[in-house]
Amino acid sequence: MNEEVISNKQGIFIISLFVMGSSMILTTAGEAKKDIWIALILSILSALPIVLVHARLQTLFPKKDLYDILEFVLGKFIGKGICILFVWFSFFLSGLVLRVFGDFIYVVALPETPEIIPMILTGVLSICIVREGIKVIGKWSEFFFIVIIILLMIVFLLLIEKIDINNLRPLFNEDLNLVIEASFHAFIFPFTQTIIFTTVFSTFDKKAYYKVYTRGLLIGWIILFIFSVNDILILGVTVSGNMYFPSYASVRLLEIGAISAGFEIIIAVAFLIAGFIKVSMCLLSTCNGIAKTFGCDDYRFLVTPVGLMIISLSYFIHDSVMEKSKFALDVYPFYALPFQVILPILVLVIAEIKKKQLEDHLNKI
Repeated sequence: MNEEVISNKQGIFIISLFVMGSSMILTTAGEAKKDIWIALILSILSALPIVLVHARLQTLFPKKDLYDILEFVLGKFIGKGICILFVWFSFFLSGLVLRVFGDFIYVVALPETPEIIPMILTGVLSICIVREGIKVIGKWSEFFFIVIIILLMIVFLLLIEKIDINNLRPLFNEDLNLVIEASFHAFIFPFTQTIIFTTVFSTFDKKAYYKVYTRGLLIGWIILFIFSVNDILILGVTVSGNMYFPSYASVRLLEIGAISAGFEIIIAVAFLIAGFIKVSMCLLSTCNGIAKTFGCDDYRFLVTPVGLMIISLSYFIHDSVMEKSKFALDVYPFYALPFQVILPILVLVIAEIKKKQLEDHLNKI
């Protein structure tokens, strides 16, 4: 991993695509209804300090990823145990995201096609790119990020005429607890999932981590903010809340004259590209973690078998789209909180203490 160098710009693009990922076709923080914009602002304000914790961890230990840091800070036995937990977290997350691929294709395009087919195709493509390494992922992201942003901005400009500002009125109308709950869901999924990058990034300069993490997160947040608020402005609270993929539905309303323009393909393609990056980074994190835990020199020989297991997991992980939605709202936030927030903060506190003790010892010498 340490020999695979990517530029700061490529790191920012990868994080941005990752954050957009499977959330692009969903209404992020949609539970806040007309106050969705408040929930999204609260979510990014609370996520930024946690992302800075992720960056600080790697600033303290240059050229090391989270798996290396855990063993150094917590000791070999406990460190490897926590590493295994993070391997499971990235493995399970990749299965969740891959399942969204299958559900999306099944619901909007190919209801007669078995859901496993798009999951197999996406999983195999992820296996191929991860085997090539993060350098190839970085170059791939750098190209497609620009394409996606241009296409999404065109769609957004065309959607302006469909906006009904009354769909967000009256302001501050929703229950505060509902807004806070929605912001917490967005905080967990997807904004603090950047913990995945601490397990695969290890080649940036010390000061670059803050820039890469924060800029990547903010760009992804801006895109999700625009399209999530747009879903409410165009579809309204009731219609948006009753749909599994509101962003796709809102873009379908675009017409040229009396003819459907078919711009929804842009949202579909953008989602597939961003989601593909998310699956690939989770796969890379899983394989790198297994290799580090068991002392292997390279992770590449693990990519194919682990990728195939992720495909199998994605198929059996949920029985239906409704079950997936319920899990995402009721279970996942509390399941992910220790991995994305609690453990990184604890590890950082211990790392800061050990770093200071080491510096004091060296000064005495």
